Parts: sequence; C-alpha cells; structure tokens
Amino acid sequence: MANKMPVTKLVALGLLLLLCFSVVFCNALDNRCWTLGDFNSPVLEQDGDIVIGGLFPMHYIALETDHNYSERPQHQECSGFDFRAFRWVQTMVFAIEEINSNSSLLPGVTLGYRILDSCDHVHTSLRSMLFLVNGTSSQTQANADGSAKCLSSAPVPAVIGLASSSPTRAVAQTLGPFGIPLISYFATCTCLTDKKEYPSFLRTVPSDVFQVQGLVQLVSHFGWRWVGTVGTDDDYSHYGIQAFTEQLEILGGCIAFHHSIPKAPSQAQIHAILNSLEGSTAQVIIAFATEGQLLELLVEAAHRNLTRMQWVASEAWVTAKLLTIPELHPVLDGTLGFAFRGTTIPGLAEFLLRVRPSPKPESVFTNMFWEELNATINILNKEIKYSKTDFSRELCNNIIHILEIWLTPSVCFCLLGATECIKCPQYYWPNNERVSCVAGIEEFLSYHEIMGIILISLSLFGVAVATVITWIFFLFRSTPIVKANNSEMSFLLLLSLKLCFLCSLVFVGRPSPWTCRARQAAFGISFVLCISCILVKTIVVLLAFRSTMPGSISLKLFGPPQQRVFIFCCTTGQVILCACWLVLAPPYPYKNTSYQGGKIVLECKDVWPLGFYLVLGYIGLLSCMCFALSFLGRKLPDTFNEAKLITFSMLIFFAVWISFIPAYNSSPGKYTVAVEIFAILASTFGLLFCIFVPKCYVILLRPDLNTKKGMTGKMSK
Repeated sequence: MANKMPVTKLVALGLLLLLCFSVVFCNALDNRCWTLGDFNSPVLEQDGDIVIGGLFPMHYIALETDHNYSERPQHQECSGFDFRAFRWVQTMVFAIEEINSNSSLLPGVTLGYRILDSCDHVHTSLRSMLFLVNGTSSQTQANADGSAKCLSSAPVPAVIGLASSSPTRAVAQTLGPFGIPLISYFATCTCLTDKKEYPSFLRTVPSDVFQVQGLVQLVSHFGWRWVGTVGTDDDYSHYGIQAFTEQLEILGGCIAFHHSIPKAPSQAQIHAILNSLEGSTAQVIIAFATEGQLLELLVEAAHRNLTRMQWVASEAWVTAKLLTIPELHPVLDGTLGFAFRGTTIPGLAEFLLRVRPSPKPESVFTNMFWEELNATINILNKEIKYSKTDFSRELCNNIIHILEIWLTPSVCFCLLGATECIKCPQYYWPNNERVSCVAGIEEFLSYHEIMGIILISLSLFGVAVATVITWIFFLFRSTPIVKANNSEMSFLLLLSLKLCFLCSLVFVGRPSPWTCRARQAAFGISFVLCISCILVKTIVVLLAFRSTMPGSISLKLFGPPQQRVFIFCCTTGQVILCACWLVLAPPYPYKNTSYQGGKIVLECKDVWPLGFYLVLGYIGLLSCMCFALSFLGRKLPDTFNEAKLITFSMLIFFAVWISFIPAYNSSPGKYTVAVEIFAILASTFGLLFCIFVPKCYVILLRPDLNTKKGMTGKMSK
C-alpha cells in the first residue's frame, strides 16, 4: 500500500491548486481578482520600493476554527503573547531602518516591511502568508474595485519566517513553486534540508543534526544513560527526538519514556503526563518543544513540587524569557541546553527602549506588548520588585538575535542526580518492562522452517531429475543423438549440475566455521566445472562444423584428452582463487545485532567481500565466453543444433545472476542466504532443462528422429 501523504503536504497542495486557479481566474477577468472572505489579522507595515514580508509567532496559542459548514467560520483571536517573538519583530524593523539610513548599502532603493502574526500554527501561518503576498493594505482595500493584481505580481519578493518547523514546512511548500524565498530564523528541523521539497527555503540557523550530536555528548558526559523525552505533536519534536534516540542508543543509553504534549492540552492530559514523570525512575528529561508549549506542563509541575528532575533543553526554549518566572525556578534550576551564540548589535538596545504605545495603526503589536506587560506586572507586582522601566530594560538585555552562527556556549548547571542505566550484556536486551535482561532470539535459515524445507526440497528434486537424465543417457548411449552431442562431456556436465544442486545444502543450517568456508568454495568450484563443460561442448560444436571443410584438422587438435585438460585448467584456476581467499581471509560465523532489536542474525561474515565477487566474476568470465561462442554457432545446420540450446541456457543464466547482485546486497539477515540459494537453484535448473530436456524428448517420445537420417534431416516426409 502506498504511503499516505502527510497533512502538511495535503494542505500545501490544496493551497497551491487554489493559487494556480486564482492566477488563471485573474487572467480571465482582465487581470483583476477579488479577495474571497476576510482575514482581520493585525499588520505591521511600512511602504518601500521593495517590501519584505515577515511571519512571526506573536502568539503561541491558536484556537481551532469551528467548521460547521452551515455558516462562514468566525475569526478566532490568538492568545498567549510571546515577548520573545515581539523582540524578533522589532529586530527586523531595526535592521531595515538601519539599511535605509545607510546610503552606501542600497543607494536609491528604500526597503519596506509587512509583518503578520503566524500564531505558531499551520493554518494561521498559511492564511497570513496568503494575506502577505496579496498586496499592501491599500491594495487589499482596492480589491473591491477589481484593481489589485494577483499573486503573479505580488509585491513581496521574499518572506522572513517562521519559528516552528511545521508551519515553516507548510509555507515553504506553498511558496516554493512560485520562487518566493522563505528565510527562517529559528526552524531547525532536518526535514527542511530537502531542496526538492523546499526549493526556495533558506535559514540562518543550522539543522538539528548538530544540536542532537551536542545533546547526546552532553548526556553521555554526565553518565546519564536512563533518560526520558518530552515533545510536542510537530515536525520539530518528532525529527529531533527520533535522531536523539537513535544516537543515544548507539552509545548504550536507554529511553525510559516519551510523552507528546498536544497542541491544546487539557488538564487531564497534563496530569497524565506528570503522573508518568512522577512514577518513572528516570530523573533526566530531554524536552524538544517551544516555551509556549511547555508552560502549562511546567507550571503544573511546580504546583506538585516536582523538583527532582534534571531538565535538558533544546535551543527552542533554553533562553526563553517566558519560563524565567519565579514560580518555575524550583523546577528549572540547573537546566542545561545549547543556545545560539549571542552578540551585541550596536544601537539595538536603544531602539528597543524607544518602543512606546501609540494609537497609530502601525503600533498594533507594540500596543499588545505594553498591554501584556502591564498585565504581567500587575499580577507579579508583589513578587517582582521592579519598576516598569527596569523590567523593560531586563527584557531588552536578553534579546535573542537572528542571523547568528551556531556554536556550543558554556553553561552553568547544578546536578540534581541521575539514575544509571544498567547496560545488558552482549546479545541480551531489556524486557518490555525494562527491569531485566533477556537473551536475544537467534535467527538463521534453518532446516526446520518452511523456507528452508522448500529450498532443500527443490535442491533434492534437481539432483533426482539430473540422475534420471543421466540414467536415460546411459541407456541410450549408443543412439545418434547422444553420440552427436559429445556423450563424455554430457555425463560430466550432468555430474557438475548435481554438485551445483547439492552445494546449496551447505547454505542451510546454523553457520559454523567449516560451513562458512565450504559455502562459497563449493558454489564457485561446482559452477566453474559446469560452465567449463558447456564451454567445451560449444567449442566442439564449432570445430565439428569446421572439420567438414576439406583439409581441416581442427577437431583432431581438440580431442578428448585436450578437452579434459581444458576443463581441468579452468577448474584449477577457481580452486586456486578459493584456496587463497579461504587461507588469507576466510569467512567466519558472526552474530549480527544491527537488523532488529532483540534478534541475533547468525551469518557468515566476509572479511574480504572482494573475494566473493572475484569468484563470481570468474564464473561470469567463462559464461561470457561460452555465450559468445554459442551465439556464433546458433545458425549452424540442424545436425549441430546444440549451440541454440546452449545460447538460450546462457541467457537464462545471465538473467538470474544479474538480478541476484542487487537482491543479494539489499536483502536483510537470513534472506541474504535464501536469495543466493534461489539463484543457484534457478540457474542450475535453467541449464539442466534447456540443454537436456529437448534431447530426452527426442529419445523418449520421438525415436524416429533419433536416427542417422533423422539427425541429418534426410528423412522422407
């Protein structure tokens, strides 16, 4: 079944189709379009020759719209003002004003900006993005008169945003086909590195690959090997925790639990998560989330006086001012984490201190800031002995700047204690309750399982068929068809085919030192002997035709003694190659634990994998020679029609072994052995049936053709 498309991709695809339809519809109406519906989102904007868009999570709680499909959905206001996002907005405004005031940077060009609230949610971010690229406020108002241009001539050539990875993915997928760059200042998900999915996405921060490496090294440095993880239901958390878990387990660590905080958690959900934290023996928690998503959980943890936990923070919340309230100090004291290196931007602190409320429309975000700030000061007035000015200065001194490079900072901490993870012995795994170690389940291609029984049965069936054909050829050894096809080589070829069938039996069963060495040697030598016999038969067919020419002595020069020497030399080359391989770098039994947790795959490990491919290559070389010669003789008179059969058998042989190599390299565990056995049996059956079955048909069912006249085609019709 095909994989289901992620929700973000479905949303982006739907919006993309909507945008394309809008462009077509716009062209059909004399390049005029109208805005359907309304979107009363506050906008911070300033006109300019080039207007840069901005999407910032001014609020971190977005209420879900109630879709009853009977009336137009009401606009839902976002809540939870984010002071840090407000500082990001002001930093962008400050940067644009600095560029405009410096005539040497963009002479003759004035930059403008258009900034909207994304509410840190996918659907709100997409609505803000569409509103952003459809023109300024005046243009939007002019839409009613049909004078505004559509997206194809959007005034925003680039967008700065967003903070969270999930909204960023949705917006990046929508803007990508239109070539509008989206430059993120905080989205670190590794999923955003795919340029095929997000061709116009850029960011000024590194992906979580580096952060995860640092967190794993940090946890390992303090010996914390029994830890829990807390995340949210978004891409940033999913990808980050997955990478952290994989790397921690490589170093011998264990994940005690993982909890995901819903977008809008209920009190029951918060209590369930905290109950699990309290009942766990793990005392170290790694949290991949934003400060707004963690706030309710941490506040409830403070009410329960859950202070024994050592928190390890991701970069999204390690420096968040929202979580520095005194109420959370007992819970978060000693928190560790990595943050982007800060720097001092000349003039920024003074610019932030000049932020004041105003009735002007462009001060909508500033007014929100002061309203939230005054409300916070009133609530915490008894606990925080700051004046308004001092509190504002404290906020401004902790600005998280954008456009910074990644570097591990020094951190301060206090160790609250951690429980050691007892590492299970080799080839043992923890049980489901993670309270004891249990032995891993050994897995190999056994004689007793269905797949092993089927392969053994096919091998023995092949030996039986080859034996029956040998008996038939022996009984009719004096008939023309057996004599004409080099009876001595036919019997030797049948013997080698039996060896090919039998060599597959060595691959079944528990690997041991002698079976690991005998497997490839038996396979390589038996197949070389088989192909050598076929090669001799092919040469004899060609020489027999040439010997009919006057004065030709070619067949006498390649008589039975020379044929035996030729086969011996070809087989000896493979014997020497296998002997050198097995003496210098022999395969050995190996317990592989990398395929699946709790399972031990017993296999023969090749110290020198090139040895196997040299053995296979030698067989391929002889097969190519055999195919080339038989192909040249395929149109010889019917008396020497064996060349046609050899040509067809070689085609089947090549088809099997060419498909074997990719299947062999991609099959896991015991199926690698099964693939090689199948290739051995399939190619051997192909040679046996293609070369000998037509002759048996003539011998048993068409004896009238098994005469001298029948062989020469001179029978009367």
